[in-house]
Amino acid sequence: MTDAMQVFDRTLVRRRRDKVAAGIGAVSPILEAAAERLLDRLDDTTRRFTHALDLGGRGVVAPMLAARGVEMVVSADLSPRMAATGGGLPVAADEEWLPFAPDSFDLIVANLSLHWVNDLPGALVQLRRALKPDGLFLASLPALGTLQTLREALGAAEAELREGISPRVSPFPELRDGASLLQRAGFALPVADRDRLDLRYRTPLALLQDLRAAGETNAALARDTRTPPRALFPLALSRLSPEGGDVPVTLEMLMLTGWSPAPSQPKPARPGSADTRLADALGTVEHRTGDPTRPH
Repeated sequence: MTDAMQVFDRTLVRRRRDKVAAGIGAVSPILEAAAERLLDRLDDTTRRFTHALDLGGRGVVAPMLAARGVEMVVSADLSPRMAATGGGLPVAADEEWLPFAPDSFDLIVANLSLHWVNDLPGALVQLRRALKPDGLFLASLPALGTLQTLREALGAAEAELREGISPRVSPFPELRDGASLLQRAGFALPVADRDRLDLRYRTPLALLQDLRAAGETNAALARDTRTPPRALFPLALSRLSPEGGDVPVTLEMLMLTGWSPAPSQPKPARPGSADTRLADALGTVEHRTGDPTRPH
């Protein structure tokens, strides 16, 4: 992996997940709400899945898959301690160097777990290879717009206290990135859409406490490692709630769906193979380009 692709401190991510694994239940309601929206996509298929990989599910996804009749679930996480809380067969695994053989699973679910990966296209290729033909991949990632108010409050407070600002909230992908990432990784029938969770905290401090409890604090390599000014966080939090009221927070989610290629899957028709004209289906008159009678 080139230095240009190194965005996150993966060792720091693992250490933080190890640290918070025992208390991850504090943020389970948020993880469960996101997982429910992601797994709703299983209702759109009649396929029955038997061997699933729960990637970074943090004790939420594996029980949901078991409740849906999945016979065997492997719960993998970068953090060994977090993997042990996953609810399935625990495996400590780096998403950038997956230890699974090709055709190992017929379902892979990554719920809010791939956004700390440096080489996301490479990780998706490995996940596709770990799927059996016609296996299903489901993933949710925080998308652009997530924690935007916190990002702006921290930036404004830091700019006021000292020259310049440093990244304190992770960069997130845009919706338009989703389908292209799946196609690049070789998934068939790729779909990328957007969902959101609207959260509300009684205090700004409660938001920071949840981020710490989930192991989701800043791990960007470009972060400022100096001790922040003492007034930084109090000033930023005051901007989040100027009147001391509740703090609304939006979790924008990029939802990805893709299938491992298989001969039995539907394929787009060959251009020119249609036996019905579009004009006939629409009940209109077909005009050639340059036809003077063509309406303008």
